[in-house]
Amino acid sequence: MIRCLAIDDEPLALELLEDNISKVPFLNLLGSCSNPIEAMKFLETKEVDLIFLDIQMPGLTGLQFIQSLSKKPMFILITAYEKYALEGFNLDVVDYLVKPVALDRFIKACNKAKELFDLKNRPTTIGTDALSSAPDYLFVNVDYSLVKVNHSDIEWVEGLKDYIKIHLHSAPNKPIVTRMSMKSIEDELPPQQFVRVHKSFIVSKQHITAIRKNSVFIGTHEIPISDMYKEVVNAIVGK
Repeated sequence: MIRCLAIDDEPLALELLEDNISKVPFLNLLGSCSNPIEAMKFLETKEVDLIFLDIQMPGLTGLQFIQSLSKKPMFILITAYEKYALEGFNLDVVDYLVKPVALDRFIKACNKAKELFDLKNRPTTIGTDALSSAPDYLFVNVDYSLVKVNHSDIEWVEGLKDYIKIHLHSAPNKPIVTRMSMKSIEDELPPQQFVRVHKSFIVSKQHITAIRKNSVFIGTHEIPISDMYKEVVNAIVGK
């Protein structure tokens, strides 16, 4: 069960939210709050996995509330305003719902949260089977959705300031662009399959076709190797 909390300053909206939550079998509503300050006190004594959160509230907005938390659960934003969508997804929320919310759209958002929850809480096997039990994919935020990307499909990752571009073997002309740091994606990718060759590039060992002095090639694409990563690259070919 996913332990959740509902926060909205409008009593009728909060009542409707509670009713929608009650219709989703894998959700366990631990409590409801009318403002973020009340929610902060609630979180001091209760641990939750998912928060349904309004944005426009007096005192502290929903977005400010998210930023104030050191330990962040998953969030689904529910608001009457579409203009906060980009800022919300920059905070890695699971979904962004605009009032009035249809039940089927609400359930779809909850299913996204469950998929992410199951992924994060997937049991791992200690010992020789540990690597085989690890997920061979990751999820990234793209156009208000969590998109599944298989590790084996990734050819290389390119850093673009606050964003990354994931180049795929299955869609060579349609890379995935998502707001994520190179450090974050590097931590999610298995080091047995991927190697960082430059501050702006991570490549799949499987898809490397050639290595020169200062470059690696994936097909016809040439990717630079910076000096600080040359030893790591040399280790791949046993030099």
